[in-house]
Amino acid sequence: MHSLRIEVANSRKYGLRAVLVFSLSLFFLSASVAQQGLPPAAGKAAVSGTVSTSDGKPAGFVTVSIRGQRSTQADEQGRFTLENIEPGTHTVVASYVGLQTQQKQVTAVAGGINKVTFILYEDAQTLQEVVVNGERVNRFANKETEYVARMPLTNLENPQVYSVITKQLMQEQASFTIAESMRNAAGALPVINPSGGLSVFFRGFGTGINARNGMESTTERSAMDLANVERIEVLKGPSGTLFGSSVSSFGGVVNLVTKKPLDAKRTEISYSTGSFGLNRLTADVNTVFDTEKTIRFRVNGAMHRERSFLSYGFNNTFLIAPSLNYRVNERLTLNVDAEFLNVHNTQPMNFIIQSADIRQPKDLRLGYRESLYHNNVDVKNHATRFFAEGVYALSSNWKSTTLFSYISENVDRSYQRPVIWTSPTQATRASAVYGPVYNGYTNVQQNFNGQFRTGGITHNLLLGGNYRNYTGSFLFAEGTVIDAVDVTGDFQPVLKQQIDELVSFEPYPTPTQHNASLYASDVVGLTPRLSAMLSLRLDHFNRKEMEGEEGFKQTSLAPKLGLVYQMVPQQVSLFGNYMSGFQNVAPVVQPDGSRQTLDPLFANQAEGGVKAELFGKKMSFTASYYYIHIDNAIRMDADMFTIQDGQQTSKGIDLELIAEPVVGLNVVAGYGYNDNRIVKASNEAIEGNKAASAPESVANVWTSYTFQQQLKGLGLGVGVNYVDKMYRASDNHFFIPSYTLVNTVLYYTRQAWGIQLKVNNLTDQRYWDNWGNAQAPANFVANLTFRF
Repeated sequence: MHSLRIEVANSRKYGLRAVLVFSLSLFFLSASVAQQGLPPAAGKAAVSGTVSTSDGKPAGFVTVSIRGQRSTQADEQGRFTLENIEPGTHTVVASYVGLQTQQKQVTAVAGGINKVTFILYEDAQTLQEVVVNGERVNRFANKETEYVARMPLTNLENPQVYSVITKQLMQEQASFTIAESMRNAAGALPVINPSGGLSVFFRGFGTGINARNGMESTTERSAMDLANVERIEVLKGPSGTLFGSSVSSFGGVVNLVTKKPLDAKRTEISYSTGSFGLNRLTADVNTVFDTEKTIRFRVNGAMHRERSFLSYGFNNTFLIAPSLNYRVNERLTLNVDAEFLNVHNTQPMNFIIQSADIRQPKDLRLGYRESLYHNNVDVKNHATRFFAEGVYALSSNWKSTTLFSYISENVDRSYQRPVIWTSPTQATRASAVYGPVYNGYTNVQQNFNGQFRTGGITHNLLLGGNYRNYTGSFLFAEGTVIDAVDVTGDFQPVLKQQIDELVSFEPYPTPTQHNASLYASDVVGLTPRLSAMLSLRLDHFNRKEMEGEEGFKQTSLAPKLGLVYQMVPQQVSLFGNYMSGFQNVAPVVQPDGSRQTLDPLFANQAEGGVKAELFGKKMSFTASYYYIHIDNAIRMDADMFTIQDGQQTSKGIDLELIAEPVVGLNVVAGYGYNDNRIVKASNEAIEGNKAASAPESVANVWTSYTFQQQLKGLGLGVGVNYVDKMYRASDNHFFIPSYTLVNTVLYYTRQAWGIQLKVNNLTDQRYWDNWGNAQAPANFVANLTFRF
């Protein structure tokens, strides 16, 4: 059962001018850092604080008052201030229609700013309305987050474009994979890699799911489960300034926000079944350990069993994810959470095209539902993710956040499935074997956030630092040819035993890596409508030397500049940004077994657009145009060799609309247009060609309606996703054809239970992923959920 959310509601080529402006900003800070906000008028006091709901979300537009004196309304972040209060003891009241009114006693001291915090709970009558109808206003448009900018900025105040996929949207769509949910982000294209991890392509570049609660995570070789995900945040454009090279790509960053403990005891059990032997059981249990609700605990779990639609293949996962929140006192809060995930599955094939007669997957004579490998050519891995956070209020306007994370990927075995096509009917089957593999990432991060004024100018400041350490070990067997088959005749799938007889293992070099960084960001309020974001990151990367390979060090500066002008305060903003990104690229093993060392990559983006939140946030809209340039781009040729030899530009538009035109009707729509091309390369024949895995157009629409009177709680949702034609490699020979997916779900929700019936790929569209693998035909899912 979910709680109510109140929603009326690196570059080497950085400009000298940008650095001078940033330096002046820090000068003003040092000259006036002692100012902690404007004091109350002489002889008067002030009361300020925050209002949130029981699930920890800001409660915007709640009325806060002191009886007989002052009244105000909390902003979208749940923040409020009552000024010019008479000194003495007062009753402060927080109220909102449908929520239990709460009051607290505050002793106001003359000349001081007194803090008070409210957490509001649903009353029993409202609770059923919440469960049946979801949320009151535009329930899919909650973009409030502190992770995107690492400070409390609203969507309209932030010069960066980002999408947020909410838990409510994922639940309504009966989604249980991150890949499926990612299709709700404008311009995003998810793909499962043959190595086992999940990548998402947007703005012409791929990125892993590499951030978790704003800290570095990894999905290089391990899968993930959606059961512990509260929302998915998709930041657009190079984001190295705040997130660094190990987390971001030039397309952006994907950040998973996990479920946190709540202030009420509640349990949700969900079971799903469907096509291809799907059986999925999830549990979400939340409790509190004391009457003051200072210690809260939550645990999420999932067990997933499913066969592939192919002749061979399966996916079995098990997740357990506990989390603990401890409010030590009014100043200090501690958060600890962990994930333990076990995965046993089969991975996609990796098609290598060596025939001019093959232009697209349709040309291959392999049956659409045929696999060339047996179930026992499999993968077994487990991942551990641990996160700890301490938040300490230094004063009413300053706080310290200390974070620690440890991520461990352990691959027991991973059988890769490369297939070399020499003609439409002839396939050479091969295999490389990884494992055991260990990847360990340790991160420590410290952030200071503060708000202050220099004269009439406001500052929202972030000062931070991050240290990352990576260690690993990798045992592998190089790719070995198993056999060659005519796929139009009788053939047997490759067995694990055949591979084991041919391969030989040896250690793969895995040098230790250290990365230390310092960053600062200041959002300067020049006028009530005009603000500027000035950010800079200093990043030092150090990869240790090892036998047979030299180490290297790289120091980079990554600036970020942004401007926001609110044409209509809290409704319409014009914005522009300049962002930079950098990537310290690890050496790659080429298809012939050779090892290629790559130089660090640098990219710059310029972007401008408009954001709007209108009609009491019943409509949220974003439109922007961007231009990204890379000087030493990396590309992949037709033989799957990685080459670093030229310049690349990516430009396009992003559009997103989230609306509730009438009560019960919700629309989420997005469109991304991208033109990503090789501008200059050592091979002149490919200059002007499209980059790999970069479709021009990607569109998504989800529309649902929940009945409000008769048949209350009954609803229907329909989604459409379109992906344009894209090329497998920069030679632009082999391409993946465009496709359109239609999904629909029928649901009925009551306070204590709910049921959903969903059909995926309703039109039985035949389509393929970036690697050329066939994707699932029409299939159904049935879900039953109980809440108590």
